[in-house]
Amino acid sequence: MTYAYLDYAASAPLRPEALEAERSYDASPVAGANPNSLHSMGRAAARELDRARRELAACLGGAFRPSDVTFTSGGTESNNLAVIGLAEGARARDARRRRVVLSAIEHDSVLDLVGPLRDRGFEVELARPDRSGVVGPRALEGLVDASCALVSVMAANNETGVLQPTGELARAAHAAGALFHTDAVQALGHVPLDVADADAVSVAAHKLGGPVGVGALAVRGRAPLRPISFGGGQEQGRRAGTQDVRGALAFAAAARACAATLDRTAAEVAGRARRLAGALCAPGTGIVATTDAERRLPGIVNVMAPGLDSETMILALDQEGFEVSAGSACSSGSLDASHVLLAMGIPREEALGSLRISFDERVGDDVLARLAQALVRIVAERGRSRARR
Repeated sequence: MTYAYLDYAASAPLRPEALEAERSYDASPVAGANPNSLHSMGRAAARELDRARRELAACLGGAFRPSDVTFTSGGTESNNLAVIGLAEGARARDARRRRVVLSAIEHDSVLDLVGPLRDRGFEVELARPDRSGVVGPRALEGLVDASCALVSVMAANNETGVLQPTGELARAAHAAGALFHTDAVQALGHVPLDVADADAVSVAAHKLGGPVGVGALAVRGRAPLRPISFGGGQEQGRRAGTQDVRGALAFAAAARACAATLDRTAAEVAGRARRLAGALCAPGTGIVATTDAERRLPGIVNVMAPGLDSETMILALDQEGFEVSAGSACSSGSLDASHVLLAMGIPREEALGSLRISFDERVGDDVLARLAQALVRIVAERGRSRARR
């Protein structure tokens, strides 16, 4: 069976440009050289790493300097470093800054920091989205004041694809003297980033067609970032550990390829997503959209089939050759509803039947049309079976 992979928001297939960057590195004299060594090969590797840093900084927008970019092992490490490192840095600069505000729809790599932050003596508050999944400046009212060290709200939600007003949120945080970080892991390469006012931006390679295992955190030079790993002083002391030059070059190549065609591909993919959503959520299908937000990532369609569970639909689609994911997590054998959908006010029994279909310009209308036909049929068959019982 030929499978149609439609889980790009989890990890996108490697782009040819990234693969070519890896091959070029492997064939180069600096392959394997440590960019922190003082000898000629080490200095040559450092120049290649700096080239990747310059190219990635240019793709981020927001006037980040190459020296602002710290390479990491991925989005999770970037988010951990940003949230803990900036909160600690802000408090060290001003002892009154002991509150951290996170949105309730963040990725687990941010939300799972609530406990560690509290262990470090911070008060943590969650900003709630509206029913469409948007965390606007009003959600920060009463949470951001002179005691706030950091506000962290993602640029685009990884389940619903809803874009957040990061520029407005950054300005609201700064009005109270707080720092602002955004997790742009899902957004980079798919939409222009609104990060001109952000103090820090997290990104990762594998969401846009780069390799798994490399990410970056862009932090403005004025931001008081404290390291959370130690042992070597690499990356200007922000992140210890020998850098992955090969991965950094492939990341930069993939980001550069996406940036070069962004206007065209974003429009194409958004059109395909609209057609897919229209077919899935047509009257009588029993499938509904999870959000009506106008501003969304072009390649994520998130829907629900109330009365069914996502695990059943994922497995049924897998048997038909379509690979999608759920807006819920299967842990220890028990299926639970997505924290994102619950935070939006969607009832648990409906949220349990959510699906996320994600793709980029490399997936055509023909594949999406076949998926829609398969899912509509599966939901109808399961509905009839449930009615008979």
